[in-house]
Amino acid sequence: MGSRNGYDTITVLHNKTQQKICLEGIDAPEKGQAYGTKARQALADKIFGETVRVEWKQRDRYQRIIGRVYLGDRDISLEMVKDGFAWHYKRYSKEAALADAEKVARKAGLGLWADKEPTPPWEWRRERKAKK
Repeated sequence: MGSRNGYDTITVLHNKTQQKICLEGIDAPEKGQAYGTKARQALADKIFGETVRVEWKQRDRYQRIIGRVYLGDRDISLEMVKDGFAWHYKRYSKEAALADAEKVARKAGLGLWADKEPTPPWEWRRERKAKK
């Protein structure tokens, strides 16, 4: 997985140790990208200061945990896509619920889908890297 510094990564405290968690199955706008600040705020509004459950199976090459974050029964990855603050990251996820949530959000023009042609974060990162 490429370097992801967008608003789909959170820090949780587990056994007095901070852990970076990348929300599985989604890719949210990056800092400095259109809707990045709104995505960050949406994620914070959902979970900041809350006790969450993380289900995970792997770490990425930066040693961040790739996992699903739940607040009670709420799947935060799914909510971010449903609310239009993240893309279903199809390169790494074939999950039908995320794909369906993105289609519904797109059709309704929610969040980043209010733009006619929003730039996916993976393209935005690639463009910025090419300019360096």
